[in-house]
Amino acid sequence: MTVKRKKLILIGNGMAGVRAIEHLLKLAPEAYEITIVGTEPYPNYNRIMLSSVLAGGASLDEIIINDLEWYSSFNITLYTGHTVTSIDTAARTVNTDKGVTAAYDELILATGSNPFMLPIPGTEKEGVIAFRDIKDTQIMQDVSQKYSKALVIGGGLLGLEAARGLLHLGMDVSVVHIHEYIMERQLDEAASRMLRGELEAQGMKFLLKKQSEAILGKKRVKGLLFADGEMAEADLIVMAVGIKPNVMLARSCGIEVNRGIVVNDYMETSLPGIYAVGECAEHRGIAYGLVAPLYEQGAVLAKRLAGAPTEGYAGSVTSTKLKVSGVDVFSAGQYIEQPGTKALRFQDETEGIYKKLVIQEDKLIGAVLFGDTNDGAQLFSMIKKGENIKGREKELLLGIPADALASPKGNRLEGMPDDEIICGCNGVTKGTIAEAITAGGCTSVGQIKACTKASASCGGCKPLVEGLLQLYAGEAAVTVKEGICGCTMLGRDEIVAEIKRMKLTTVKEVMHVLSWSNEEGCPKCRPSLNYYLGMLWPEEYVDENESRYTNERYHANIQKDGTYSVVPRIYGGVTSPAELIKIAEVAVKYDVPLVKFTGGQRLDLLGVKKEDLPKMWEELDMPSGHAYGKTLRTVKTCVGSTFCRFGTQDALGMGIRLEKAFERLNAPGKVKLAVSGCPRNCAEATIKDFGVVAIDGGWELHVGGNGGVHVRATDLLCVVKTDDEVLEWASAFLQYYREQAGWNERTAQWIERVGLDSIKQALESPEERAALVERIQKTLSLTTDPWKQIVNTPELRKNFEAISLPETV
Repeated sequence: MTVKRKKLILIGNGMAGVRAIEHLLKLAPEAYEITIVGTEPYPNYNRIMLSSVLAGGASLDEIIINDLEWYSSFNITLYTGHTVTSIDTAARTVNTDKGVTAAYDELILATGSNPFMLPIPGTEKEGVIAFRDIKDTQIMQDVSQKYSKALVIGGGLLGLEAARGLLHLGMDVSVVHIHEYIMERQLDEAASRMLRGELEAQGMKFLLKKQSEAILGKKRVKGLLFADGEMAEADLIVMAVGIKPNVMLARSCGIEVNRGIVVNDYMETSLPGIYAVGECAEHRGIAYGLVAPLYEQGAVLAKRLAGAPTEGYAGSVTSTKLKVSGVDVFSAGQYIEQPGTKALRFQDETEGIYKKLVIQEDKLIGAVLFGDTNDGAQLFSMIKKGENIKGREKELLLGIPADALASPKGNRLEGMPDDEIICGCNGVTKGTIAEAITAGGCTSVGQIKACTKASASCGGCKPLVEGLLQLYAGEAAVTVKEGICGCTMLGRDEIVAEIKRMKLTTVKEVMHVLSWSNEEGCPKCRPSLNYYLGMLWPEEYVDENESRYTNERYHANIQKDGTYSVVPRIYGGVTSPAELIKIAEVAVKYDVPLVKFTGGQRLDLLGVKKEDLPKMWEELDMPSGHAYGKTLRTVKTCVGSTFCRFGTQDALGMGIRLEKAFERLNAPGKVKLAVSGCPRNCAEATIKDFGVVAIDGGWELHVGGNGGVHVRATDLLCVVKTDDEVLEWASAFLQYYREQAGWNERTAQWIERVGLDSIKQALESPEERAALVERIQKTLSLTTDPWKQIVNTPELRKNFEAISLPETV
């Protein structure tokens, strides 16, 4: 006899509620007909990763936790873009704003929280937003294309991540905070000041001890007035001052509400058959905002709904392990000293490391780590256990030795409690991973990821997952060799070696001879093979346009509305009145909606229709700036000794020479150069792929910098005396990078992988440098300007006549 399924409705398609459903499907897959209603028009996504989307480090697709196919595979009815407006608790139905009425036997409220907006005049103005969902992220991205100055109110984690994203989008960003130091809820003052120093080095500004009084402007925001009478200009104000549980729906149907929806240890509300979980819930007077407690709540709720035994949710001791704009920080427990406590500190500002332990009655009750957070999980375990650490205080402060918490086998992971969170992004515990290995039969990291979602988001926990795999699977653990993509098990070096050995000459030939599992390839391998073939055989290989991304096929950056941007090359950022007039006239003629100076000292003409591109290129009669490909982008300069009283060398001349030398250079990743005319480094040469800094009597050559999502300062390659030597070393370095790096690997990642010493060793021989210079010059001699080639070739020009958007590879 078929048992009739009960009807379960989840209101809220966020991380906490859907995690409860995932647990329920494992415990009782046939017990419920499940309906999920979500206000946003997307499937379940990782809200923690929004800052990565804002900064350009991830796409929306990459932060989706459960795609539409997942809902379908479990026969879940999903209503996206619907907001539940009322609950009829007598009839047991819910109603949405789009006319849907659905019946329930059991109901879960996972309505999350709303951003807190300061109650000050002007919050209704255009350009004042929160940072809470994908829509907010898209608004910030749009605003950054038109405006320059942003203020972020709130110096907590969310505010700093919003500020970092806006900084990456090219805006001038200041963080406004009412306290005297940032992230005061997660860090003590010493760690906070170190973090502030790191963020200021990235370009972030801070206005501390500032109380916001009013938002200025008529229709659109123009600035922010403070209580002390000072004012800061702004085209955009992002409020990140906190969240408040979304209880409106619960309150409207008579459910008990305090700060959040009041629940007991089984996540039950005051009305039978209705539960609450996540940021909207208040348990024992606490509404949690961190993902780990919310996932713990979801696990308890799932067991309750499945009829499985559970002890109930007893609350959470929280810890925070974060990466704030590339800087690792950790805090747990009571990390601010109180009467009756004592603190131990270690601070190394040279290495950027700070550690503090707070101890009471010989027990660790709190910890703060900055820069080096490797011991965070072990310290947190001690805090939760209330373990006596007498006699081991300094040992713990300076780094837990391998056997401090180890089992007789000496494995630190073995001594870790089962409820320890391994994957903070997805709230996966050690016990869950252990069960997936011992009971679920997982024998590889990939299988564990698919089963538990551990390491499926940022990937920072992968070493711990690998360690647990070895601990529990032993010899059965499978180290799955990862190729450049899912089409092959071959890595970059193996592919390049085989292309050389067998003299393979086309993408199709490589995939056929090397036994690709997908004979057509994929968007990851086809562009990489196209690059490797062109790099190895510059004279013989004919570039496969169909193996390039849309931007590179059309030699312009496609924008989200389907238009393109045109960035002509302006050598070293130096132009002339005549050139400016020509650009302006073309912009007027083709009704370009936005002209913007880029961070690389060029002009970007945005909003161009595809069919207008060749005509604009023709009338501009300027080389392509290659702002769209994995090529040399720009060579940024300061005025150097030409005008500046501090300049020691001709930065303008050197920048123009370098840009003209490498302007059409293809590379594994985009390449940015800069030349600063003195050590004051106004051109920011020390965050470029190749940076040149003038000193008395010569030049410092810096490599491997990155000013993007993951900021990295350069390493000093060498010091040279003459301009010719700068060009020689630049040529040799760039060619060695072209030949050794993997596709889509920037110089920063490459140098961290292979080490600076190996690069110095490869370039130290004048004979080897000369050979590299010869090879790069041969490659460059075979390149042509793509804009001129298209303008002068009718067959190529026809590709721009279509109005529909091209498909991407």
